[in-house]
Amino acid sequence: MNIETLLNKKIDEKKQGNILDIKTLIRGNKKLYIESYGCQMNFSDSEIVASILCKENFSTTKNINEADLVFVNTCSIRDKAEQTVRKRLQLYNSIKKTTNPKMVVGVLGCMAERLKEKFLEEEKLVDIVVGPDAYRDLPNLIKQVEDGRKAVNVFLSREETYADISPVRLSGNGVTAFVSITRGCDNMCTFCVVPYTRGRERSRDPKSIINECAKLVSEGYKEVTLLGQNVDSYLWYGGGPKKDYNKASENQKNTSVSFANLLEKVAKINKKLRVRFSTSNPQDMTDDVINIMAKHKNICNYIHLPVQSGSSRILKLMNRGYDREEYIILIDKIKKKIPDCSISMDIITGFCSETDSDHNETLSLMKYVKYDYGYMFKYSERPNTAAEKKYKDDISEEKKQIRLVEIINLQQKQSLENNKNRINKTYEVLIEGVSKKSDLHYYGRTTHNCVVVFEKNNYKIGDYVNVKINDCSAGTLKGKII
Repeated sequence: MNIETLLNKKIDEKKQGNILDIKTLIRGNKKLYIESYGCQMNFSDSEIVASILCKENFSTTKNINEADLVFVNTCSIRDKAEQTVRKRLQLYNSIKKTTNPKMVVGVLGCMAERLKEKFLEEEKLVDIVVGPDAYRDLPNLIKQVEDGRKAVNVFLSREETYADISPVRLSGNGVTAFVSITRGCDNMCTFCVVPYTRGRERSRDPKSIINECAKLVSEGYKEVTLLGQNVDSYLWYGGGPKKDYNKASENQKNTSVSFANLLEKVAKINKKLRVRFSTSNPQDMTDDVINIMAKHKNICNYIHLPVQSGSSRILKLMNRGYDREEYIILIDKIKKKIPDCSISMDIITGFCSETDSDHNETLSLMKYVKYDYGYMFKYSERPNTAAEKKYKDDISEEKKQIRLVEIINLQQKQSLENNKNRINKTYEVLIEGVSKKSDLHYYGRTTHNCVVVFEKNNYKIGDYVNVKINDCSAGTLKGKII
């Protein structure tokens, strides 16, 4: 089979959502295996890494035993995530010793920056350590390992956005894609390591974002999610860290692009392209963003709006930049302008000095907002953060667990109530794949980010269908195409 015939065959398969990326199938005799943990930014970064290494004669594989190069893209936001990564690295090394001695093992992402010495010298688990801003250096680092040396680059850049790199899409469905728009964070929440592991906040050239989204549409993708540690803080004034905006010229300021501006530009690319974004910080979400969402039907009626705590006292200790009342005002604005908007959250329970009263304020806020779903965690002290330096982690694990269970149980109840209210209603659903529980069913999502399962009929992945909801659980809607 010649290359042209192979390409045409793979393009047809891609339209069905069955392959990772055409380039990975026709280029490369060395195999790359990547596992990603943590936030969506890490998954997006893995696609950038795959693209860089594709040009170095690597293709991706899902079989770790045949891999020449194995990377784990890591998260440092909680201790549990770090322990998961360590277990994976131990597994990689076991495979390396028993079945694949030439395999190179590397760590990418936030843990790479934070624990480089431990990984390389103390625990001796890896050959390569690469921080989030150093992925362009991967070819040089791999060569160092091939020459018999350990390799590390965790330099944090003030400029790097990878704007010119076309990611290898690893999601595999050919329908939805992540598009990174910012890197780093300036917010300095006291519990968070991100500013230390990903550096200063800088935004990507809007032209490159628009071009990437337009290319995705031309390739048959139906949905993009604009990604950043804090997307609402996006600000393009010609490049550089956001903190230097005040030094920009008047012309740069007058022609700058805010997140609301960018969101509208992406929405106008194609009316059939669904647009999502994540993650938002309440202190930075503007009325302009809410108005643009209400204006464009293809911007999904869904906002992930982490609150972290319902107590103003705890929010101040966390340095979140808003209090309980300001968060509620923002929620009210959203629901007034977009009545059908779905809202999810992050909550951390058991933060330093949290009292029963603080905890009850979190529960009461949840009842007020009625979140559709959320990500709920016990506080995990992270080394070198402001909270670790200034506060005492004085809430017992037992109390943290009791409070976490209360929060999860309340959210499960609210998620179920919200989904029950959707029964007998009809929603447009984008088909994303085959249900994990039945080959006879598809799954997809509504504009509200609700997962829906339904019989396939004669439709295919990537189609929009109208589904009438007839049943539900707390996490899934069930329905029938009409």
